[in-house]
Amino acid sequence: MKTSTDRESAAKDPLQRLAERYFDYLRNEKGLSNLSIKAYEHDLSNYIMFLDSLGNDPLDRLGMEAMLGFLAKTEQGKSASVRARTLSAVKGFHRFLYGEGTIESLEIETLSAPKVRRKIPFVLAQTEVERIIEKPDGSILGIRDRALLEIDYSTGMRVSELCGLTLEKIDREGGIIRVKGKGAKERIVPFGRFADAALSRYLADSRPLLQRKRLSPYVFLNYTGAPLSRVSFWKLLKKYASEAGLPDAVTPHTLRHSFATHLLEGGADLRAVQELLGHSSIATTQIYTKLDMDYLLEVHRTFHPRG
Repeated sequence: MKTSTDRESAAKDPLQRLAERYFDYLRNEKGLSNLSIKAYEHDLSNYIMFLDSLGNDPLDRLGMEAMLGFLAKTEQGKSASVRARTLSAVKGFHRFLYGEGTIESLEIETLSAPKVRRKIPFVLAQTEVERIIEKPDGSILGIRDRALLEIDYSTGMRVSELCGLTLEKIDREGGIIRVKGKGAKERIVPFGRFADAALSRYLADSRPLLQRKRLSPYVFLNYTGAPLSRVSFWKLLKKYASEAGLPDAVTPHTLRHSFATHLLEGGADLRAVQELLGHSSIATTQIYTKLDMDYLLEVHRTFHPRG
């Protein structure tokens, strides 16, 4: 006897079933995050609806002509980044179908994505970062916040990685942290002596009081003993940035951008920074080379005798 789930599955058209298999592939084999998969689901849902609207068997419509019609219909008024993401999602789906033997051609691979102009991220000067880090006081939460800021700037971790950091991932003796990043990929990042000193004080003087009677594997806790949330970190950073006289544009990602830029300004290798940031592509890291060049131009103009 068929269950309601079986009947629902049978009612779905072939492309919907293939799309679900594709999402399982992205989740289980490629290790994509749920957020990334949701973006793919949105784009592919629109694509499948368009193919269905063409009539006949949608599997027979999987080709260049239908693809061009879909892009022409959906790209109007969309930014280059959205159009590039849509094309990437559909291309990835076609590659999956080709690998499964569902389609015999990858003709759409010849389509080029629109050029996306990357925005130069807002970064802080080293002295401005120091002003923020020095703002927390000697209270229980202030000690925690100082450790948070020191660790974040010292490692360049994403805010989700910072809030999800557990005690077992920290090697105090080796001065390294094992970070679980996007797609469940793990990388090793070092942290410096200032971060180590702030973390040591927090673990000894503040965390035991925050933990209360609740045992928690997480490093950074709120006043109830639960893991600190991303929103809470965002709010406290905004508070300290404001107290330091810095613009409202400061966000948790600003510290990550500043971390990368200051490393490059100090002479770090681009691939080393890529590894520390956990970028899968060096093209993502290369955005900081523009910032580095601006810094070098400023130094040249300021100090060269004929600058």
